[in-house]
Amino acid sequence: MNDKPMIRIVLADDQSIIRQGLRYIIDAQADMTVVGEAADGDEAVLAACNTNADLVLMDIRMPNRTGIEATRSILQARPAMKVVLLTTFDVQEYVFEGIRAGAVGYLLKDADTKELLEGIRSAYRGGAVYSSTTAGKALAQVVEQRQELDREDAQAKVLVEPLTDKELEVLQEMAYGRRNWEIAKRLYVSEGTVKTHVHRILRKLDVEDRTQAVVLAMRCGIVN
Repeated sequence: MNDKPMIRIVLADDQSIIRQGLRYIIDAQADMTVVGEAADGDEAVLAACNTNADLVLMDIRMPNRTGIEATRSILQARPAMKVVLLTTFDVQEYVFEGIRAGAVGYLLKDADTKELLEGIRSAYRGGAVYSSTTAGKALAQVVEQRQELDREDAQAKVLVEPLTDKELEVLQEMAYGRRNWEIAKRLYVSEGTVKTHVHRILRKLDVEDRTQAVVLAMRCGIVN
């Protein structure tokens, strides 16, 4: 018996053969299932909002509404939804706009099956999935723009209570994309201690998951 929660996924791509291939791969996993499909941006919004999906695999270039436009609309209606952009185009502008729209991941269609599945699982757990060099450059651009905000004012507005020095260290490691066991090893503490710090960070930032915490912290200049 599988005790893992099922990750419910919507596939949004204007090519039916791509959707069929993705459905075959995803439905073969014990912890994933496809609950909807969309052939354009408008259908993607409807499928994401009218199903019990946890995550959308979103093509960027689609009729009626681009994947990035659809991402904005979905996250306005369902802020907890995870959107991973899946595209042929490794273009910095697309990654940058995708991050600004709220996507938590950017994967290329030529990624191998293992990378795709690990990316889905990581995004579902609250991780950020940006695996290409182009994505790294776009992330740096987002950080640079967000650091132009008034840091002290932003921090004063966003924090329920101040972060401790250790929580700031953990938050910075989270921003680097490191998992709990990696953070524990780097900071010479137990993994349980890291989990406690993460829980307190989420509470103090008033966010639901690690991705939201990192994006908010970057926007406010709390981490770099």
